[in-house]
Amino acid sequence: MVVIRLARGGAKKRPFFNIVAADKRDRRDGRFIERVGYYNPVASEKEQAIVINAERLQHWISNGAKVSDTVARLVKQSAKAA
Repeated sequence: MVVIRLARGGAKKRPFFNIVAADKRDRRDGRFIERVGYYNPVASEKEQAIVINAERLQHWISNGAKVSDTVARLVKQSAKAA
């Protein structure tokens, strides 16, 4: 099953997350199918904290991908800001 979830990157104490479509059986930070966006929780006010390609997100959801709870919260937060 395909899941849309966060994959952690960045350095120690400086997290950066890619929002990816990945097979559920793959590791959190391992192989993924497509990068749908990113989330930077430590972004300054000048930088964007959340960037999501809504078109590709809808594509994956329409093809049966499940969205993780955290990504669902971020999508809602992103839509509210826009």
